[in-house]
Order: sequence, then structure tokens, then C-alpha cells
Amino acid sequence: MAVRRARQYVLHTDRDRPGENTLPLLHDQVARLITDYPRVPLSEIWDTLLDVQDQIIYILETGKHRPSQLRDLNFMAAITAFLVAKGFNDMEDREQARTMSLLAAAFAKDAEHTGLMSLICGLQSLIEYWADRPSDALFYAQKGTALAVGLQGTVGLWLLGLQARAAAFLGDEETVQTSNRVASDRREHVIPDDLDQLGGLLTYSLEKQRYYAVEASAILGDGNADLTAQAELAVQGFRDPANPNWAFGDLAGAQCNLALIHIHSGDVDGAAEAIRPVLDLPANFRNSGIVVSALRVRQALMTNGVRTALTARDLREELAVYPPRRPALPSGTQR
Repeated sequence: MAVRRARQYVLHTDRDRPGENTLPLLHDQVARLITDYPRVPLSEIWDTLLDVQDQIIYILETGKHRPSQLRDLNFMAAITAFLVAKGFNDMEDREQARTMSLLAAAFAKDAEHTGLMSLICGLQSLIEYWADRPSDALFYAQKGTALAVGLQGTVGLWLLGLQARAAAFLGDEETVQTSNRVASDRREHVIPDDLDQLGGLLTYSLEKQRYYAVEASAILGDGNADLTAQAELAVQGFRDPANPNWAFGDLAGAQCNLALIHIHSGDVDGAAEAIRPVLDLPANFRNSGIVVSALRVRQALMTNGVRTALTARDLREELAVYPPRRPALPSGTQR
């Protein structure tokens, strides 16, 4: 409480003209939000995220800043809009997510930051992916890839991973394989940029790349021993919360993918074991992506090869009641 009051005081005293205190404080808050977003329930940071976004936009709207501060403010405004859009998507509010992603794109363009513009195309692809619109998801991923030509950070690899996942839903195995192969080849040539240094959702770690590659194969219906080993490696990559690349959503997604691959190979017991940690997640962690991933497992359990198994029936029943009433954000929290 005391720290929050101190922040409010600094921001209020600098409100007429952002000075030497305001921008560093906003930088610190934005950096913390970037780090925290994939690691904590959305309800823990949502109000702070909206407050920080409001403070940055207020400064831009009123013009109470120095010309030399404009690009920096637009950069932070783009990042906070990116995070808010991701939040709405995690709450399954696709329309507000789309609107906020357009705002993020406008700020990124004003900041003249090609990496951030590409990243936001990736976000738009992600929104459509979870909205079950793979053609649109592929369009935005390809648009971002075209923008990212020449960039040496990881955003280009993320866009390739997004292409692979969207193409998998369209049954385009060739694009899946090509996108994943190119991403794998480029990994060793990555030079981290300013977005990678901020971390969180703004970087695309090797752990996440493995998770995306496995997911694309799982969507295609693959289930061989080699893919099972890759899926187990993807899960293992997110086991340690002390790893700076750890993210509860990526861990849950990787566990759901492992369950899917076990089902594709006829191993229902293995699927039940793989998805158990996801089923045990508290409701406030169950964002839209996790819920959709879990329900894919339920759908796979209805296939002819495994549907009559007792374990499959019990697991289907448990998954049927898995979605919370309101994904990611407990009722009563401001939006």
C-alpha cells in the first residue's frame, strides 16, 4: 500500500510535465508487468496494468511531454496495449482483444519500431488462433513474418511457430514442416534485441519453440514415439518456476499436447497422467487458452480408438466441467 501511494505521488507531482521521476517509474512498472504476466493469474495484475496504460495514454493525449520523450512513450503505450489485448483474449473477450491489438499496432507504428509492429501481428494471429479462425491466424502470422525480415531477435521465430500451428488446423502439413524447419535453423543465429531483453511475452524462448512445434504436430494427429519424447521434453522445459522462461500457460499447454499425443497413440492412461496437473489448476489460472487446450483433449477422447475405455469416460466427464464461469478473471474483478 505504501509503495502504491508513493508511485501515485510521484506521478501526480509530475503530471503537468513528465520529468526525471515519471518516465523511470513507468519504465519499471511496464517491465514488471511484462515479467509478471506469464507467471501469475491475470487477476493479480489486471488493475495495475489498466492504471499504467491510462497514465501513459494520458501523457500522450495531453501532449505534456518533451519531443524527445515521444518515441519512448509510444513504445510503452504499445506494450501495455499488447498486454491488455492479451488479457482480454485470456478472458475470451475476442472483440475487445482485437480492438486493443489495433491500438497497440497504432502506437508501435508511431514508435517506428518494426520489431514491436511484427510482435503485434503475432498477437493478432494468436487471438484468431484461440478464436478457432486458423485462416485469419495464418494471415496475421504471415503478415508479421514479412515485416520481420531482417530482424535478428526472436519475434521472427515466434511468427513462424504461429504459422505452423495455424497451418496444422488447416491440414497443411507442408507449411507446418517448412515453418518449423526454418525456425529451427534460425534459432542458432538469433541476436537478442530490446524486446528479448524485456523478456516475458516479448521473447520466444527455446522452450516455447519446442512447445509450439509439438502442438502443431499434435493438431495434425501425430502420435509416434519420437513425438512423445519431444512432447515430454517440451513439458520438462517448463517444470522449473525459477527458469526465467517459465510460464504457467505454456506449461499447461505443453501438458495438454502430451496428453493429446498419448491419445493419438492409444495410451489413455498416459494421457490422464499428463493432463492431471492441468485439471488441478485453480480456477483463476484457467485462462481461455488453457481451457481450449484441455477441451481438445476431451474431443480427442471421443474418437473410436479410445472412447469406450473406462479411464477415457471418466476423463471426459471431468473435462466437461473444467471451464470456469469466467476464464482467467474471477468475478468481481474490474475489467
